Amino acid sequence: MSAARLTKEAVYDIVRAVPPGSVATYGGIARAAGFPHGARTVGWHLHANDTPIAVPCHRVVFADGSLAPAFCFGGENVQREWLEREGVTFTPDGRVDMKKHRAL
Repeated sequence: MSAARLTKEAVYDIVRAVPPGSVATYGGIARAAGFPHGARTVGWHLHANDTPIAVPCHRVVFADGSLAPAFCFGGENVQREWLEREGVTFTPDGRVDMKKHRAL
């Protein structure tokens, strides 16, 4: 019998459910999928995402609201631009205002 693992499909399904104007954290997605220690795996799956419109990985941020410096579709500036277009606001130090926008 094989051990359970956090699949790409499970991660993508959860990310698709994050509404525009909201964000989720890597850890929040892992917990929602039943893998509370799977934040890095979430990151790996999202880095491999080749359909950023269908799977809005720009809505996934670190727990403190900071953006991924290696955002795979152009860097953190692109991620911020996409989030701002959806109405996400940022703190003066450049992090997502998690009190306003955190979904997971």
